[in-house]
Amino acid sequence: MFAFATLIVAVYVLSMGYVYALRGRERFASFTEYLRKGWPLFAPLNCALYLMTQRRARAAILSDEAVAELKLLRENWTTFRDEALALHNAGTFEAVANPDAASFYDIGFRTFYKRGWSKFYLTWYGTTHNSAKRLCPKSVALLSQLKTMNGCMFAILPPGGQLSRHLDPFACSLRYHMGLATPNDDACFISVDGQRHSWRDGQAFLFDETFLHFVRNDTDQYRVILMGDVERPMAWPGRLFNKAYKAFMRVMVVPNTPEDARGLGNRVFERSRRFMAMGQELKRTNKARYKALKFAFNGTLALVLLGVLYLPVWLIGSLF
Repeated sequence: MFAFATLIVAVYVLSMGYVYALRGRERFASFTEYLRKGWPLFAPLNCALYLMTQRRARAAILSDEAVAELKLLRENWTTFRDEALALHNAGTFEAVANPDAASFYDIGFRTFYKRGWSKFYLTWYGTTHNSAKRLCPKSVALLSQLKTMNGCMFAILPPGGQLSRHLDPFACSLRYHMGLATPNDDACFISVDGQRHSWRDGQAFLFDETFLHFVRNDTDQYRVILMGDVERPMAWPGRLFNKAYKAFMRVMVVPNTPEDARGLGNRVFERSRRFMAMGQELKRTNKARYKALKFAFNGTLALVLLGVLYLPVWLIGSLF
């Protein structure tokens, strides 16, 4: 058992060292930033998934042609544009981002609302939203023909909006972006691992969201895109893990409107709103205590996720 524990520690140290110092071109500002934003608890898992990723899908930014069936979306981009703009004109994106609505309580994208970003879910890991069927029937029909798109939404970013530098915790998918109604300007861009890429109407690309990335819209126009999680091309062990991951993500379903299904994650997150308000007040009056409590909460949540994901490994190790 001691030997197994030593092996686990060594794997952690090597995996964290690789992600922090060697992976990609964009570096964390400090090791402290890596500990806060780099999801180090999941470094061994992600490194294993990187190894299982097919060579054609290992770059930070890829052409959408890397996944052949995505051509269908590009060929019908005006259909998505028209239904997304109808939502925009009706004020739907603003309604979704209202703190009084259940749609606001989205664990995965909870920090994005600060600068005006909003979204409207079409599908999410096996769930097709009823509101999407009603308001965006043509988009839903097109997405139903794809096998590799696990979740998809319309996303909007207003003039002057931005998303701060971050990365996602799990290397289970690739992020898909297709421009629908964008500024068509290099001043509206995403930077992935130090590479800038601007959106153009009707054009699409993929990127690995576990590289450091950030977004800026330094124009006077809205940016509306189709955004989704695409199955990462991997060897069979990675695909097997993804089946378990997709089952977990189903509990994270977030509604657009009351007619939509709600996952457990959304319900729990919404019920925590009183504590969130208390946290914001504490942040205003005692920032040091706020940071300590935030670290404790996030650390506990990460440990729970860690236990769920790594339980099979520990069970195997207990046999030795």
